[in-house]
Amino acid sequence: MHQLSRRQLLAAAGAAAGAAALGLSGCGSDDSDSKKDKDLSGKREGAMEKYGVGDQFKATKPLTFPIMMLSNPNYPYNKNWLFLTELAKRTNVSFNPTVIPLSDYNQKRSVMISAGNAPLIIPKTYHPQEEDYIASGAVLPVSDYVDLMPNFAAQIEKWNLQGDLDQNREEDGKYYLLPGLHEDVWLDYSLAVRTDILKALNLEVPKTWDDVHAMLRAMKAAHPDVYPLSDRWSTTPPGPGANNLLAMLGSAYGPWAGWDYRTTTWDASAGKFVLTGTMDQYKQMLQFLNTLVSEKLIDPESFTQSDDAARQKFANGKAFVVSTNAQELINTVRKDIAGIPGATVMKIPRPTGPLGNVKRGVRTESGVMISAKARDSKNFVAIMQFVDWLFYSDAGKLFAKWGIEGTTYTGSIDDGSFKLAPDVTWAGLNPTGKKNLQVEYGFFNGVFVYGGSTTLLDSQFPPEELEFQKAMAECKTLPLEPTHPLSADEREQTTLWETAITDYVNQQTLKFILGQRPLSEWDTYAKELEAKNATQYVDTINGAYTRYKKNHG
Repeated sequence: MHQLSRRQLLAAAGAAAGAAALGLSGCGSDDSDSKKDKDLSGKREGAMEKYGVGDQFKATKPLTFPIMMLSNPNYPYNKNWLFLTELAKRTNVSFNPTVIPLSDYNQKRSVMISAGNAPLIIPKTYHPQEEDYIASGAVLPVSDYVDLMPNFAAQIEKWNLQGDLDQNREEDGKYYLLPGLHEDVWLDYSLAVRTDILKALNLEVPKTWDDVHAMLRAMKAAHPDVYPLSDRWSTTPPGPGANNLLAMLGSAYGPWAGWDYRTTTWDASAGKFVLTGTMDQYKQMLQFLNTLVSEKLIDPESFTQSDDAARQKFANGKAFVVSTNAQELINTVRKDIAGIPGATVMKIPRPTGPLGNVKRGVRTESGVMISAKARDSKNFVAIMQFVDWLFYSDAGKLFAKWGIEGTTYTGSIDDGSFKLAPDVTWAGLNPTGKKNLQVEYGFFNGVFVYGGSTTLLDSQFPPEELEFQKAMAECKTLPLEPTHPLSADEREQTTLWETAITDYVNQQTLKFILGQRPLSEWDTYAKELEAKNATQYVDTINGAYTRYKKNHG
């Protein structure tokens, strides 16, 4: 992928920032709505008079912003983090944090917002979680204020992210969450494969799912007492188990599946949404998995077992393939097989299927809600400028991720000279370092680092992961599904239907895979879903798509 230098990016973004901001605030919504209530007199205390793309934000007076702060058990919040003290030096902003443990974050966030006492800045929110707070007016329609956020606006323009951002729009054409922005679709999860076994059997790294099938057959023939694939990530909703495996197969065949599951999938040829669980492609995917089960190539317990059980089987040589991601490969998978003489493992590029060498996904991730109360603050403009700098500027993201040049890292990500300081370590990078970047310093803390350029993303990867990412970059990105936001009443009704439909699809998916129900009963299964309001659900989704297209283009 061609990369512009930071200087070129800033020059181009600066020229486009004003137009981009205006376009973003109006696109997809009624211009009169987006310009309402824009009198910000009395709301600029502490804000910079001139603030643009590439500028270092620094409040004109010391400010303290209330913020919701997630505390990860692996690197719990520490008020003395260098991240916090240096942030105050650079921006003149300190935090009054409401610190919440990871395990309680979603629940306590909901309680605080509903009670009207949430902090003004609410990070670590995944779309569509913000929809729970729109009707009450508790969160700000941030799309109305993009003109205060030049870095955010310029990034949308530069990376052509308007379609991705549209996925967050509501029925009124506005969005209420500032998402993390990626330059490209980023894939991480795949399969970890014992490469010493491949070498012993004279097998190549599989490129397609048919190759995976052939690999597993060869492994089984050589090791009859082993289920070659025994998978993990089966106890996390919404899938029926083996959720990463199903998600990858769904991407290869077409329907949403596993932990990517959505009740409907866009059928481009038909120009409408269809029920995911009854698509022909979904049936084909289940047939493939059923074949693996019937040939004893995949452990039937893959769909129900705990992660610990799956890891134990891999560690004991009772399986040769398991789902992984980049950090898990280093932190668990490789360590788990350390006791097996000569054992080696790699994360293989995602196998391709009927759709070919493709990838799909939205280039946004979790982001930030702004409490509606912030609009009444005399520091409102400063809040938006600060959020823009920390979450969306090149300098802010580099700082939040890697810290301070000369202290926690050296070199530049732009020319490939970046490296952690000799005494600093993070997730397999510089393993001899004694000070953990997250624990000791508070950088890369998961609260502030969302998205960024591919160059910034690549800076966190060791060479083998860079090879994986290079392979994934060669995949063609599939078009996004059309925007189809529901009204509040529709969300309430469809949630009830969706729960029943999803539960039944998951139950029957597992039965079809394990051979507990023959695929010859597929038509009967489809009729059973009809009895669970599947048609009404799909009609509502297509109605929302048609309405939004008519009202907002």
